[in-house]
Amino acid sequence: MNPRTSLDPRFSDPKAAPASWPDAAARLAAAEVFWLTTVRPDGRPHVTPLIAVWSEGALHFCTGPDERKARNLADNPSVVLTTGTPTLGEGFDLVVEGEAVRVTDEGRLAGLAEAYVEKYGPDWRFEVREGAFVGDGGTALVFAVAPRTVFGFAKGDPFGQTRWRF
Repeated sequence: MNPRTSLDPRFSDPKAAPASWPDAAARLAAAEVFWLTTVRPDGRPHVTPLIAVWSEGALHFCTGPDERKARNLADNPSVVLTTGTPTLGEGFDLVVEGEAVRVTDEGRLAGLAEAYVEKYGPDWRFEVREGAFVGDGGTALVFAVAPRTVFGFAKGDPFGQTRWRF
């Protein structure tokens, strides 16, 4: 995965340099909380926090089949996932744009289930059945979002905005 990388000079300090994609991918892998934006059938946005794992070049999240985000994805798979720090003077924020694609392959789901436990601990243990996760909360559909475009926002000295296009 070698995206085209560019620094936007309009939103960057003159001494800023583009952030590297391996650093951004490591931040995606380490982030604990993401905000998922989906689109409701009437066009209004829906935003909700969730957990996700980075695997095989994509962010993966799960949701119950009757939840608002799952219903939105049935009509429109375009999503944005964001993560970062809630401060202005330091940190790094990431915005991932892409399409949520349902994961049903049981081998891949088993690997993702292990990744959830590895990252978030035993409270996030899932079984894999019939192309989905099954846990204490019931059945959860799993989605993968391979990045189409990612924006990285370096905050502090120097401020910088990097874009990666895939």
